[in-house]
Amino acid sequence: MAGVTRPIVALDVPSFDDAVELVDRLGDACDFYKVGLELYGAAGPDIVEWLRTEEKSVFVDLKAYDIPNTVRGVARTVAALGASLLTVHGAGGEAMVRAAVEGAGPQDGSGCGILVVTVLTSFDAASYSSAAGRENVDISDEVRRLSRVARAAGAFGVVCSGREAGVVRKDHGNALRILVPGVRMTGDAAHDQARTVTPGEAASEGASYVVVGRAVTKADDPGSALAGVRAQLALA
Repeated sequence: MAGVTRPIVALDVPSFDDAVELVDRLGDACDFYKVGLELYGAAGPDIVEWLRTEEKSVFVDLKAYDIPNTVRGVARTVAALGASLLTVHGAGGEAMVRAAVEGAGPQDGSGCGILVVTVLTSFDAASYSSAAGRENVDISDEVRRLSRVARAAGAFGVVCSGREAGVVRKDHGNALRILVPGVRMTGDAAHDQARTVTPGEAASEGASYVVVGRAVTKADDPGSALAGVRAQLALA
């Protein structure tokens, strides 16, 4: 594993005010948040700027996928807001990912790291094969292929499920950071995710970051729930 696995809490809420309420409830217990498409669509850059004034690190999960020049501009804009991480789709190809890297700036951990989305955790092998229009796609092979694209383009890391994190770590060592979404505590419902792991499993497979959502945000005591996640990560 490359260093300590950091938990990121997903602000999967519909408004700026809902996000502020959740961040206030967690207080000092959480220092890293994900802003996804729903919240960014509702609150825009303002929510990122507010989180930075609260001295929180921010992962902007936009999964950008467009022509290289457009993605370069998106990366430049998000980096200027002070975000630590931004996602782009690996399916956009090496030129698009490289443009994102150029827009974001140095990929040494000091600014905005570009994370390449490989295969969404909502896919299983059958549904991904159907979406890709190919028969019997091996998800692990697809993740490895797109991870090679990420590394060739100079990206900071990749997004994959915990089930593939181990092979990415084996292939690339510390050259790529690995963010694992779709994390669930033991006994939690999978909801719309197909390839889930626990925080401890993700950390054991080499995750640099794990994204946790409902297990923390819907808990009666989000701070205690996040402490439980941190305990699993530490044990791993």
